Amino acid sequence: MPRVLVVDDEPEIRRLVRRVLEAEGLEVEEAPDGQEAVEACHRRPPDLMVLDLIMPRKEGLETIREVKSDLPSLKIIAISGGGQGQPEGYLNLARHLGAERALAKPFLPMQLVQLVNELLEGSGAEA
Repeated sequence: MPRVLVVDDEPEIRRLVRRVLEAEGLEVEEAPDGQEAVEACHRRPPDLMVLDLIMPRKEGLETIREVKSDLPSLKIIAISGGGQGQPEGYLNLARHLGAERALAKPFLPMQLVQLVNELLEGSGAEA
């Protein structure tokens, strides 16, 4: 069963994403920030990470750089509401740093499911 790590500092977002992905038959782990996400990736690398970009302790862009240097094959979907500005700038930078897909908040659950399925099918993991 493919494993997805959901990283967001908002517990409600993590719970929503968990419910949506578990309904698709995926195993889901959660982390509240980039630091815990990096630690989780070292303990047991996931097949895919859904990563918020604006978080305390270690933000998403730094997390992408660090995780991709250690686990270059890890698929990442960056998500962002944009903080003080528009999310497009953060999402474009995330793609430049190695995120395979980017999704602006708020998004529809089916948008996320579609991206997750695309990436897992492309990686050889069975969704």
